[in-house]
Order: sequence, then structure tokens, then C-alpha cells
Amino acid sequence: MKKRILVVDDDAMNLKRTKMILEKIYDVSLVESGRAALGKLESEEFDLILLDIAMPDMDGIETFEHMKEKSIDIPVIFLTASGYEDDVLSAINLGAVNYLKKPFFPQELMKRVAKGLEKE
Repeated sequence: MKKRILVVDDDAMNLKRTKMILEKIYDVSLVESGRAALGKLESEEFDLILLDIAMPDMDGIETFEHMKEKSIDIPVIFLTASGYEDDVLSAINLGAVNYLKKPFFPQELMKRVAKGLEKE
């Protein structure tokens, strides 16, 4: 059975691109907000989450904090377009398994996802 990945990003093009890269190997679900991600996590199981940091309404860090509060223990790789080290450090300190700076190369995404899934 394919590993399931939830991709959370407010940019539709980023979602489509990420899905195109991953769907040959993984079962990929897409949502456009932190709230939608939390809702999906209540009803479905995933093996890994790719979570954008900069999103309106509820950013990735906030979403991750809510996941922790609900004891949702799924490996998370943060996606960030910002070069802000504070964002990345906050994500890692919260327990993210990795991060990836956007735009990313497809092979780099595949490598980080495979490594993130090893930690299961």
C-alpha cells in the first residue's frame, strides 16, 4: 500500500506541482489551509505532512502546534519560501523532521520525503 502524504499550502500552483512530483510513488492529498489540514487529520490517516509555513489565517507553525495539542504524531516537513531562519528554527524546535526551501528541485523533495518516512 502506498504511503499517504498530506500537502498543506495556500498556493494552488505549489500544490499541483508537489502532487505531480509525489503521486507516482505516494498517495497525495492536498489542502489549502491549516484549518483544512486539521479537519482532514481528524478523519484520515497520513504517514507524512508537507506543511507550508507562510499561510494566511493560520500559519504552518500554528497548525503544527495544534497538531501537537491534539497528540497528532505524524512526521512533518516544513516548506518555506522565506529565508527566515527563525521560522525554520521554530519548526525544528517543535519537532519537525526537516524543512525544504521553495522553490525546490523535485529530486530534493523526493529525498527529504523518503528520509522523513524512515523516521516512522
